[in-house]
Amino acid sequence: MKLLSLTLVALLLLSQLTPGDALRCWNLHGRCRQRCSRKEKVYVYCTNGKMCCVKPKFQPKNKPWLL
Repeated sequence: MKLLSLTLVALLLLSQLTPGDALRCWNLHGRCRQRCSRKEKVYVYCTNGKMCCVKPKFQPKNKPWLL
């Protein structure tokens, strides 16, 4: 009985920790959100209208010789 209740509590906690509304974008390196954190930047927009928040190391580099 204790094992069953411990398992249920663990599953309940895990379900609270994983957000269900954060869709992945930008080759699975970004997340669709209403607001980005300080360390993330917006590069594209998701199909649901939210911003695709991507860390700068995963964004393409600007090449000055290509316009």
